[in-house]
Amino acid sequence: MAAGMFELRKDAVTGWWVAVVVDRQFDLERFARTANRVRDGGNCQNCAQPGEGVRVRSLKRDAFHVLGTEKEARELARDMGQAGQTNLATVGEGGSWQTIIAPRLHHAPLAEEEPAVVVEILARARDEIGAAEGAGLTAYLQVVQNWGTQAGAQTNHLCLDLYDLPQIPHRVGEEIGGAARYLIREGECPYCAMVREEVRGGERLLFEDAASVAFAPFASRSPFEIWVVPRVHSADFATATDADLTSTAEILQKALRLLGLLDAPPYNLVLHTAPLRERVDATYHWHWEIHPRLREIAGLELGTGLPVNPIAPEEAVAELLEAVRLPVRGASA
Repeated sequence: MAAGMFELRKDAVTGWWVAVVVDRQFDLERFARTANRVRDGGNCQNCAQPGEGVRVRSLKRDAFHVLGTEKEARELARDMGQAGQTNLATVGEGGSWQTIIAPRLHHAPLAEEEPAVVVEILARARDEIGAAEGAGLTAYLQVVQNWGTQAGAQTNHLCLDLYDLPQIPHRVGEEIGGAARYLIREGECPYCAMVREEVRGGERLLFEDAASVAFAPFASRSPFEIWVVPRVHSADFATATDADLTSTAEILQKALRLLGLLDAPPYNLVLHTAPLRERVDATYHWHWEIHPRLREIAGLELGTGLPVNPIAPEEAVAELLEAVRLPVRGASA
């Protein structure tokens, strides 16, 4: 059989499709890709910031402005008397860009960081989301970590970036809408159903403990994609308990250590949580997603918008677990 057979899988929440290659012989070396460090000449701007311990640094107060389409932007500029020149300082809502930074000289990957520091960073993210909800000034707070220049990292310092967005991101909006439709159709949250089914089936399960479950989603969009989802239903990460944070930190670190078998690859870690101004308590479920950056986007994906995953998630999980001889169950193993 010639290599290149695709299995089309449907995301149960969004309804989007993914093409998974299922007939290619696994070759770990094909996915090995080391994260490149940022060349900063030893001059880390985060280490130079005042203060001690984990802290928040403001990078740009007004980072986002809503213009709409080019036509809408030109009409707005004309109405403002700008003669086609749009004044970004006065157009639309603005969103900020901040970062939660680890203490000075903490330049190790998140997987190798002290657990207490990881928990504290997650706690600051939780608190910042809560503060943004209270302020009511914008629509969504996106939390991400970019590790390695191939994943867009601009620093070697351990940090989480906070993007205070004036609009709900398209992906999150699709998840919220899809989750609501799923709830109406099936009578339960789709993420709660995923947690139950992934634990029961086990073929895509990496770790589980009393509070969290880590697994590769059925319709994984990228090779070795991993989700960390809390067992207890909760839409808003701002309501996470300290026990939730401890569990999440431990599972995230364990998952990233496993991915380190791929030559410590670059990755994007993203949090999906409830919007700041909308109540989606019954339908949404916060979760973290890990997307290793192991390949380039090809023409099929650009032309169709159809993600192509060159390794089935079941095979990815099996290879990771076999490599370290861990049982499928037991986050404390």
